[in-house]
Amino acid sequence: MKYWRTPLDINEVKIPSGEVHIIKDRCKGCGFCVEYCPKDVLAVSEEFNKMGYHPPFVENPDNCVNCGLCEMLCPDFAIFSTAKEEKNPTSKKK
Repeated sequence: MKYWRTPLDINEVKIPSGEVHIIKDRCKGCGFCVEYCPKDVLAVSEEFNKMGYHPPFVENPDNCVNCGLCEMLCPDFAIFSTAKEEKNPTSKKK
């Protein structure tokens, strides 16, 4: 992310990451999630689901910031995102 000025806590800022899950057979292919995703994570697939619609697929999984906009916009509750667990090898659990 590019800032127009540098925040004082730039070293402490951690960009969240998420993982998108799609229930393909529940999707009716409206495209709201694809159109309004702020990070262009989703795209419309060429395959058909069991109802004959083109469900979305995750095109850029590393861009997801777990904003939850896709699940808020989906009228069929066919998509949701979860926070991706960070793997930090330097930290030790006590």
